[in-house]
Amino acid sequence: MIKIFNNEPVTIDFPLRGEWNAPTTPAKKVPSHGTNRMGLRYAFDFLQVDRKNKNKDYDASFLRFLLLGIPLKKFYCWGKKIYAPCDGEIVAIVDGISERKHVHWLRESILALRKTLTFNENKDDYSVIAGNYIIMKCSNGVYMAFVHLQTNSINISMNEKIKKGTYLGNVGHSGNSTSPHLHFQLMDSDNIKGSNGILCRFGEYEVYQNGVWKKVYNQIPSSKERIRFYKD
Repeated sequence: MIKIFNNEPVTIDFPLRGEWNAPTTPAKKVPSHGTNRMGLRYAFDFLQVDRKNKNKDYDASFLRFLLLGIPLKKFYCWGKKIYAPCDGEIVAIVDGISERKHVHWLRESILALRKTLTFNENKDDYSVIAGNYIIMKCSNGVYMAFVHLQTNSINISMNEKIKKGTYLGNVGHSGNSTSPHLHFQLMDSDNIKGSNGILCRFGEYEVYQNGVWKKVYNQIPSSKERIRFYKD
């Protein structure tokens, strides 16, 4: 059971496998998403990039990205598996919300701005901006949300008690997402609209420094770090 002591960050496993980047992280700024609403204060965004090709997160030309848009399957992280970072119980699931099949920068930007400006926490369902998502209870007062999941990829059931490392679903592009990524946050309630964010750190992962991978412990990834995590 996860407990909070003296406002220390909650320590959990990394929810993904392989190499990742965190362009949005509380190590960069707080609140990380520019607001404390809806438990967002310490939220992360995770995606994968091509380190040899201008850190693009898709496998296509920039001209195609600019003019035509990129199919979801061309994004490196789309469809990658998400795992439970701790033991817990599934307390909310939304699935079946469709994803836009192509990502076009202008359309995605307009949609994101419109949804951000028009979303009403008192009237609108959270799925309007979250798309497909999972909420997991870790202990009393500690919940985590996995947001923008791939349509029909969720692999667990409501009220299911799961163990750390359980496969939950896939990274997707549903809801208010400008490109495929995992939005991940801890909060003090399963009611996201009224929740407060909780800071977390990851028990161990690797950081690429000076040409080698170095294992670090109980850290929060920065936006400039190249990180990876594998679980035996």
